[in-house]
Amino acid sequence: MFKSAIKIVKVLYRRVLLSIAFYPVLISFGYCLLAFIILELESLELAKRLKEQIPYLFIEDYETARAILTTLIGGILSLTVFSFTMVMVVLSQASSNFSPRLLPSLVSNKRHQLILGVYIGTLLYCIIILIVLGANDIETHSVGFPTMLAAISGVFCTGLFVYFIHSISVSIQIQNIIDTIFRSSSKYLDKDFEDSSTLKVGLQEFRMDDFETIYSHKSGYYRGFDDSLLSDSLVDNAHQFEILPFVGCHIWEGMPMIRTQNSLTDEDLKNLLLCINISSNRSDQNEGIDGFIKLMEIAVKAMSPGINDPGTAIDAINRLAPLFVKILRFPPKTSNSLRDGNIIIVRNNATAKELMQIIIQPIRLYAKKDSSVVIALLGALKFISRDAMVSKENKEDVKKELEALKIDVEGNIDNKFDREKILAMFE
Repeated sequence: MFKSAIKIVKVLYRRVLLSIAFYPVLISFGYCLLAFIILELESLELAKRLKEQIPYLFIEDYETARAILTTLIGGILSLTVFSFTMVMVVLSQASSNFSPRLLPSLVSNKRHQLILGVYIGTLLYCIIILIVLGANDIETHSVGFPTMLAAISGVFCTGLFVYFIHSISVSIQIQNIIDTIFRSSSKYLDKDFEDSSTLKVGLQEFRMDDFETIYSHKSGYYRGFDDSLLSDSLVDNAHQFEILPFVGCHIWEGMPMIRTQNSLTDEDLKNLLLCINISSNRSDQNEGIDGFIKLMEIAVKAMSPGINDPGTAIDAINRLAPLFVKILRFPPKTSNSLRDGNIIIVRNNATAKELMQIIIQPIRLYAKKDSSVVIALLGALKFISRDAMVSKENKEDVKKELEALKIDVEGNIDNKFDREKILAMFE
């Protein structure tokens, strides 16, 4: 039960981080706390000395303080509503023009969340100070400094609004979206490649007959293995597991999921399945296979009749090529030793055949009649096949995809001169 609770907390934590309300709620709470602290500090001797030395920071007139606070509340409320409206418009545009899977990363943009949080926090701060001002009535000296801080914060919000307009207009540009996905995926693959170790178990020691197969308990996308949830009994018995699907692969209930070297008790089996993360979402991040899928969907969406933007498709393909090279350099299997060597987790990596089917084939299907996109796709595949660190098996699968592309060119490029020009590039 304890491990299950930890997993639920982790899932909720990831969802909270992706929520647009996460940082605004934290910042708003901080502003509310700040309001009460400032009100308490003003009654101290230090505040009285400051009033004597810098009196221009303390508003002594009741009507002036009330007018400033009410004006700030109305103005910042308008900024907040307008900013939230812009966010919704941006999300709607990104969903319709690019891909619905881009929404989580756009929503979880920390800069926009921080700005919205400052808006809401300043609004709540002004409301609290105004309430205290009304309660004290004539005793305006008790909120003179807090009122001035509210005015300064209002000016700061105006500056943030200008930055917000610039930032959100830049974030929705498709070239910036593609570059962001590329950088995140590239960084993730580089780190994963450094952390991965080639499987040392020989084929004669790693036979399927020596392992028991565990089947999936539900359908969904395999998102990873959380070794922190492993029970002590699994560690004590020195188990070795092979995770059959690669990260991002869709599995059905009842499909082979894990192969284990030793027999497991019912309790250990339940704990092992708890470590498997299966999600209903195909891709909710910009890392690894998720980044590949998002770039593929951007390219496919760009080639749809309603948008017809081959330039965006070409940009996505050009970003996919170096990512393919990096992921195809992984060996077919990698292993990690955990808990002082008592647990060995063997991971299967995506092969070129699987990646060609998931990523390249949809692009080829939608772009086979556009000569410019076909040329970009051809160049990307040839670039992948020439990399010296890609295995021979993966290169063969890439060459098969090149042959499939050649067949599509012969059957779909109607212009004879364009067709002959592209076919000559296959040599």
